[in-house]
Amino acid sequence: MKAVMLLSGGVDSSTLLYYLLDRGYEVHALTFFYGQKHSKEIESAEKIAKAANVLHLKVDISTIHELISYGALTGEEEIPKAFYSEEVQRRTIVPNRNMILLSIAAGYAVKVGAKEVHYAAHLSDYSIYPDCRKEFVKALDTAVYLANIWTPVEVRAPFVDMNKAEIVKLGLRLGVPYELTWSCYEGRERPCLSCGTCLERTEAFLINGIKDPLLSDEEWEEAVRIYREMRAKNESKSY
Repeated sequence: MKAVMLLSGGVDSSTLLYYLLDRGYEVHALTFFYGQKHSKEIESAEKIAKAANVLHLKVDISTIHELISYGALTGEEEIPKAFYSEEVQRRTIVPNRNMILLSIAAGYAVKVGAKEVHYAAHLSDYSIYPDCRKEFVKALDTAVYLANIWTPVEVRAPFVDMNKAEIVKLGLRLGVPYELTWSCYEGRERPCLSCGTCLERTEAFLINGIKDPLLSDEEWEEAVRIYREMRAKNESKSY
């Protein structure tokens, strides 16, 4: 069976790619450039798709940047150096992003004869980003069905009940080359280690008892130090 998926080049979508392949899907992977600062993830998506030997299309929709430029990921605001929270969410959201990307993916699915569109929304995102919630997945699935009633396409989020640590655990079993993935929101050559997604990534590998293979030994030590310091600071604030 054919499936179209959104491949950002990060931990979650890369694991999703290998999950779909493990389940026997013929995968068509789409990577979008929409003006995000962390466009380095596109390079990672290319490497992941090549390693997995799947059809991969890079789609440049950066002309919409002025329409959705908002907050820290696409606007001028600084990337927050903190764990995910409601405040960080407000500063890192890209308005209507998944709706836009999944709608394009659904159209592409009709073209190539795929019955499903997948993306890697997960439990850790659920309480933070509105377009990663079950209600959104269900509503968009209905909308996509109604828009393509003669050639039905389903929208699926297989990881919606899993947190990032559980996704990494699955990916380790599937042999995902995490050393090729990219998560950091900053557009630097190396991860900043202190933005929300870097901290979440460090936590996921720590819980699984292994070093993040993207990082050198020195970087990993620094990532763990930053994670523990910021976690302790967060916990002290809650008292």
